[in-house]
Amino acid sequence: MDKTVERAIAFIWERYSEPLSLTEIAESALLSRFYFARLFRQATGITPGRFLAAVRIYQAKHMLLSSSMTITDISFAVGYNSLGSFTNYFTDSVGFSPGRFRRAALGGGIGLPRPRQTSRSAYGAVAGTVSLPEGHGNARVYVGAFATAIVQHPSAAAVVVDVPGGRPCCYHLPDVPEGTWFIHAVGVADSAIPEAWSHRTELGGGHDPVVVAADTVTSAAVRLRSSRPTDPPVLLALPDLEPRRPGQLQAITACAAVSPRPALR
Repeated sequence: MDKTVERAIAFIWERYSEPLSLTEIAESALLSRFYFARLFRQATGITPGRFLAAVRIYQAKHMLLSSSMTITDISFAVGYNSLGSFTNYFTDSVGFSPGRFRRAALGGGIGLPRPRQTSRSAYGAVAGTVSLPEGHGNARVYVGAFATAIVQHPSAAAVVVDVPGGRPCCYHLPDVPEGTWFIHAVGVADSAIPEAWSHRTELGGGHDPVVVAADTVTSAAVRLRSSRPTDPPVLLALPDLEPRRPGQLQAITACAAVSPRPALR
């Protein structure tokens, strides 16, 4: 079944600039639209339409950083007919407007995204460990609590942890509003080979949705892995996750975390 969904996902990545319908995407997988939609959501955690929208924003991020195209040209290139609609959706997903994202990313100024502001009065926390797959050295990992299966703006809480190769590292997300949250992790790791810092790998991972109750700590272990075709692209503007280089800083000997400001109450 995953191969069928992967075929449809490849179709989305190839044709994202076109006004694709659910029927067209389902036909690329040789399935009926209703059965396909259910199968697709089981494999990816989101609908085909939401996946298509995520691919468009992801490609727009890439174009903003790798080309001199205007924002208007980029909006049309990724399938939008309205600059206003593109700008609004990009900003909601990435956490920056297209122009601000381009300036901040090219200028090296993207910091840890601020958590969502909420009027809720009951908060708990999520804590656990982050571990790397075999064959990887030190990694910097962003861990956050999100309302959806996509890493997109805003998070409820987030930290960046330095994870040493070969053993798990702890993380702690404070001030998570009560409710159900997806725990997502994105990292960049060194390969555990000579001159490892010249061989970096992007990793992802997460945990099934967790229920956070007031004044309690919910446990959620996260193991990172290589990306899969069924993973929705990361939309949130993330801080620099390049691992620390040998000789530049002291070796990582314990869990380190950079905590954001707590959510406003």
